[in-house]
Amino acid sequence: MTPDMASNIAEEICRLAPVVPVLVVKDVAHAAPLAKALVKGGLPALEVTLRTPAALEVITEMARIEGGVVGAGTLLTSDDVENAKMAGATFGVSPGATDRLLDACEANDLPLLPGATSASESMRLLERGYSVQKFFPAEAAGGVPFLKSLSSPLPQIRFCPTGGVSLKNAMDYLSLPNTLCVGGSWVAPADLVEAGDWAGIEALAAEAAALTD
Repeated sequence: MTPDMASNIAEEICRLAPVVPVLVVKDVAHAAPLAKALVKGGLPALEVTLRTPAALEVITEMARIEGGVVGAGTLLTSDDVENAKMAGATFGVSPGATDRLLDACEANDLPLLPGATSASESMRLLERGYSVQKFFPAEAAGGVPFLKSLSSPLPQIRFCPTGGVSLKNAMDYLSLPNTLCVGGSWVAPADLVEAGDWAGIEALAAEAAALTD
């Protein structure tokens, strides 16, 4: 898969909803009901971070949920890419980008949302063909003012800001011309997941899905 193709697919996924849930799931038993609640609430694109031993199995379970588009986050190595693809991930997300990681995603036909924090990092990715990128860690890296400042010199790049994004500031990012969607964990808080409060999570998802209405 070429970077241009990968970015086209990434853009399609980012346009499915204003928020991509960033999920850290510890228990495989939570995978299906969590995915169903988020999808029913209007957030079909799900990023399962590879931060728990259960993550790959969670991806497999969530990939079976109708209407969901499941990706793997925190991709760091070529092994991560191959394992995520085998588990059923249809896209990948990384906190940054290395040539080896980009090579692995292209070789495994896994569309990637590569992370960038500076103008130089974004330009290097654009030079390779990645016009859709993750801005991470968004708040720590300068937040809305910084991302807005990139829109004039780099108008061809679209971003998914992630890291410190919440319901409180999501619209500030979404109102920028170079933001496609935001990534956030607030739609699936750990206490609700542990309690099995799927109705509560569905309500949070619906609230997030309506942000651009």
